[in-house]
Amino acid sequence: MKLSEWAQRNGVHYQTAWKWARDGTMPVPVVKTATGRYLVLEQPADRAGRAVAYCRVSSADQKADLERQAGRVVTAATGMGLTISDVVTEVGSGLNGRRPKLARLLRDASVSVIVVEHRDRLARFGLEHLSAALGASGRRIVVIDDAEVEDDLVRDMTEVLTSFCARLYGRRSASRRAKAALRAAREVA
Repeated sequence: MKLSEWAQRNGVHYQTAWKWARDGTMPVPVVKTATGRYLVLEQPADRAGRAVAYCRVSSADQKADLERQAGRVVTAATGMGLTISDVVTEVGSGLNGRRPKLARLLRDASVSVIVVEHRDRLARFGLEHLSAALGASGRRIVVIDDAEVEDDLVRDMTEVLTSFCARLYGRRSASRRAKAALRAAREVA
């Protein structure tokens, strides 16, 4: 396929893909024709790889929900024709960059599909960038319920404020100060 088509499919700018091809750093096989055009070699449709379910809750209080979430993800993935080889569960904030199980899952090249129940279970922000990066190596993220609810936006805002307050004031009072900031914002509006 043409390099431009590959770039568009994988969410990479054409010039970036061209630089990768020129420098020999493309994540997929590419050849240069006699006319100077780069062609991406088709990869087999049935790539050897595993499908893994990733389930996350924000706090230890919600740990009991992990098993139910895992059951829903595996059931939905099976309904989509995916065979889940492993279920990775983790307790941690979606804003926290220190989630070792997720990092290990993203580094594992044998994992070709990551299945999550909702977008925010994998990452609160930047899921599009993560999908593009994985797509460049022939991997993908499957989100079972991709609907974004207004409550999710409020919860996201609360988590962002909590994260910033935690950095400024310490972990103990962060949640209380974030809620006070939201109350003040509602009163002004």
